[in-house]
Amino acid sequence: MSVVQTTVDGPLGRITLNRPERMNSITVELAAELADALRRLGRSDDVNVIVVRGSGGNFCAGGDFDEVERLRAEGPEALGALFTTFRAACDTIAEVAVPVVAAVEGVAAAGGFEFLQAADIVLVSDAARIADNHIRFGMIPGGGSTARLPRILGRQQAMGLLLSGDRLSGRDAVELGLAYRSFPPETFDADVEAFLGALAGRSRRSTTTIKRLVDSGLQETLGQALSNETDAVVRHIIGDGADAAAAFGAREART
Repeated sequence: MSVVQTTVDGPLGRITLNRPERMNSITVELAAELADALRRLGRSDDVNVIVVRGSGGNFCAGGDFDEVERLRAEGPEALGALFTTFRAACDTIAEVAVPVVAAVEGVAAAGGFEFLQAADIVLVSDAARIADNHIRFGMIPGGGSTARLPRILGRQQAMGLLLSGDRLSGRDAVELGLAYRSFPPETFDADVEAFLGALAGRSRRSTTTIKRLVDSGLQETLGQALSNETDAVVRHIIGDGADAAAAFGAREART
């Protein structure tokens, strides 16, 4: 059975990390299949949202220890392939036009924690156990934490989390800005599905344009990002014609 399962459910593309016996820990195979699944779903015009989950009640416990030891014995090139392949999977999220949602329950540690940093939206269970725990084992991050975390949280919070290895709950993650929303464990599945259903029902053109503007804007000056938004909204309204103008007018009437 594939270590990454992919299904299409109407406008939802579903990706499931499928190594429950190893808490969905990362191997070269899993990382490569994850990147491929994101690309394939992202190329489908019928998919409006992609959601990534783990099987067996956990999201992802990070790198598979046995895999790391095997690759270490083979040398730097073999070991490096694990990290470059996983980085490619995380980087693919930015290449995909539609929003990629990470739905996190159970353990999201090390590489699992790093993947959620790359996701567009993170939904978490209140009882999730989230940490970059590399430091607790005398290790350092290899999946993006030293680069992404300071950009998300700022230097102080990032340094504190990386150097302490402290564990966060789902609610902690929301308060820090690592996740968008946290749900009780007993309603997690239903709450996630409600969120995904609403998001998948939005205009695909609108959601993909917003994602593109946010991602590109973070790489540019504020002035350039604002100019890009102005250009985009004009193209959007002109491109959608009367329907967009009518929707805009209806919104104004309600406010």
